[in-house]
Amino acid sequence: MTQPSLLLSPFQLGPSMLANRMVMAPMTRSRAVADNVPSGLAIEYYRQRAGAGLIVTEGTQVSPRGVGYLSTPGIYSDAQGAGWRKITDAVHERGGKIFAQLWHVGRISHPLLQPNGDLPVAPSAITPDGHTRTLSGPQPHVEPRALALDEIPEVIAEFATGARCALNAGFDGVEIHGANGYLIDQFLRDGTNVRTDGYGGPVENRARFLREVTAAVAAVWGADRVGVRLSPLSGFNDMSDSDPFSTFGQAASVLDGFGLAYLHLVLVGSANPESDEGRIMAHLREKFRGPLIANGGYTHETAEAAISGGRADLVSFGASFLANPDLPARFAQGASLNSPNPATFYGGGAEGYTDYPALGASVPA
Repeated sequence: MTQPSLLLSPFQLGPSMLANRMVMAPMTRSRAVADNVPSGLAIEYYRQRAGAGLIVTEGTQVSPRGVGYLSTPGIYSDAQGAGWRKITDAVHERGGKIFAQLWHVGRISHPLLQPNGDLPVAPSAITPDGHTRTLSGPQPHVEPRALALDEIPEVIAEFATGARCALNAGFDGVEIHGANGYLIDQFLRDGTNVRTDGYGGPVENRARFLREVTAAVAAVWGADRVGVRLSPLSGFNDMSDSDPFSTFGQAASVLDGFGLAYLHLVLVGSANPESDEGRIMAHLREKFRGPLIANGGYTHETAEAAISGGRADLVSFGASFLANPDLPARFAQGASLNSPNPATFYGGGAEGYTDYPALGASVPA
């Protein structure tokens, strides 16, 4: 007899009962309108995917200084909050749960995207390789300005502002974006943090910013409605660390003390428990005793194996949820999947955003 699907079984996440253990991963779509307000199309985009056990939104900037990409939404103004309220209402009307991802890009920006043409901020003045897309075309990254010690509480307060705006906008919780080479990740890793004060040097100091941001956000929401996303082995955005097992083990231990909703790990290849990614996921599983969300190219089969093997409690899906608004239903029926179109991932309108067909339909559900 076929075993029941653990992936499609309900899961209690803090105060929220999720319909299944499938999480829609945060994915930048670059379709926000003026003043970083989510577009009207975003209402339909998220509504279509409300069958996920949990939706985590695309990254939402907590302040104007947190912007690093064109047409990405914010979560710090009344207008942005009103735009998100329409989205949370649409998801809730279909019985879904949705967390806002709180984001500050740090050094991965450019003066053309910053208020008053200012330099981007970072823990240390280290220029990343790569380019930023601006209205004037691609621009090479610049040397960021290292945050002064007395400025750090201001940035932490910006995360709290974003958390309050998300609460007022009707979200079910928030995810702190500590992954992919953005500001929190920049503080954590010794390749980007060479400070000599209480936020740099030993791993305990480098994890301080993460701890203080998490405390500020949890004070708004309650820790059991706050998640954190980390990417321990990712080199994206020119990131590196001399000892990721130690660095992220410390981060996981710090987060374990809060009683958070979850830890969300971006580890491409972690479906294989014998890989480096699989080993570090197991290491962090020991350090963080709350729910763990695995992310990194999982299929239906590898996600079931991760959950049944106790390596994760939930699994998040990115491009497959983008192309299949009814992904849980497709998994339940063993149906084929739509293929995502990378040419429409970022920017544009409905094409590649709200026009992927649902099962048995020529138009989305």
